[in-house]
Amino acid sequence: MNSTSDALLIDLYELTMAQAYLDQRMTEVAVFEFFVRKLPPQRNFFMAAGLEQVLTYLEEFQFSDGDIDWLDRAGGFTPAFLDTVLAMRFTGAVHAMPEGTLFFPNEPILRITAPLPQAQLVETRVMNLLNFQTMVASKACRSVLVADGTPLIDFGLRRAHGVEAGLFAARAGYVAGLAGTSNVSAGARFTIPIYGTMAHSFVQAHLDEMQAFTHIAQAQPGNVVLLIDTYETEAAAGKVVALAARLKEQGISIHGVRLDSGDLAEHARKVRRILDRGGLTATKILASGNLDEERIHALVAGQAPIDSFAIGTAMTTSADAPYLDCAYKLQEYAGRPCRKRSEGKATWPGRKQVYRRIGTDERLNGDIITIEGDCQEGRPLLGHVMQGGHRLTSPPSLEEIRRHARLSLAQLPDPLRRIDRSAPYDVRISTLLTELAHQVDRHT
Repeated sequence: MNSTSDALLIDLYELTMAQAYLDQRMTEVAVFEFFVRKLPPQRNFFMAAGLEQVLTYLEEFQFSDGDIDWLDRAGGFTPAFLDTVLAMRFTGAVHAMPEGTLFFPNEPILRITAPLPQAQLVETRVMNLLNFQTMVASKACRSVLVADGTPLIDFGLRRAHGVEAGLFAARAGYVAGLAGTSNVSAGARFTIPIYGTMAHSFVQAHLDEMQAFTHIAQAQPGNVVLLIDTYETEAAAGKVVALAARLKEQGISIHGVRLDSGDLAEHARKVRRILDRGGLTATKILASGNLDEERIHALVAGQAPIDSFAIGTAMTTSADAPYLDCAYKLQEYAGRPCRKRSEGKATWPGRKQVYRRIGTDERLNGDIITIEGDCQEGRPLLGHVMQGGHRLTSPPSLEEIRRHARLSLAQLPDPLRRIDRSAPYDVRISTLLTELAHQVDRHT
């Protein structure tokens, strides 16, 4: 099998359209924008994520010899077309909102300006990268907000929908404010702090629970976190207290215990009392086990004595909203504004900018979507990040992106911070953009 490249992460119709464009010499500049049409149920905002992977993809965009050989065998493409795409590189410009920016329906978070065949051929992978990380970051934000400062850890790799999903979910979660991940590969690739404890299998492999605790403590003396719900949770907590005295003689302290099942709030209260009575007041309690923002909210509101939460399946798969109604649409070709008028899927034409007002309380106070060049009150959200197929600046560090996301969340008005649906955020369409849409409609 010939090796293929990311350039083949594409839907067939993009290739067939590109061949038709090239046959008809339709290679003038096109403008496409990525946006999300509507919020999923119970959501109040989105958080943009995935831009760095998009920019890397565009800079490296190139069909391989293996790609061309495969397409030739697949049939339907002329030799001239295949020669053209083999030589093709992305030479366009990108304007985008920084990762970690909050945004709302119909606001473009990325604009690609490039010769029409190029802009069309990158559609699917651009959507794939932005949709997934934005979806997960937007989900993770909800847990970050309700946790109210309690550290959160990503435990989701094993139930992710594939390797890339697990890696990018860890990254998106960290951008949104999680403290780290159990995903070692994500830690290595993205410099995310890694965390881990032990599995029930480790306890089950031993004849005695105390022996299992002892062995893991001796193997990891600098980070002893014991999973105590394999059999009887409170009884295991008592064993932890007894073990602590023995380990102290070896210079080892028990950093924490993990609860993974049952009534987490009740177990946490009982375990906390047992640990405190045993002098382990500094030993932390980590809770895991199919947690999501709803369960975390209940545990925090109920003042359960839990020091950190591990979230996995629900976040990594964005279980309640496993996709976004996102779109990548043509807004201008050869200087002519374009607009789709399909029922329920109409778009706003032209190159657009989003301006955001911040109130005197330093909270979000309304956005306006307008055409590029129409300056409005507030600050513009889309910045120029790529020209001629190359980044204009060095990529920001993940810590810088994370800091921007944290500042963005701090600006959320209180109603938008809730995990139930609030009144819609004020997003307006400018007069000039409305007039442009009417103008386009009259000529199509």
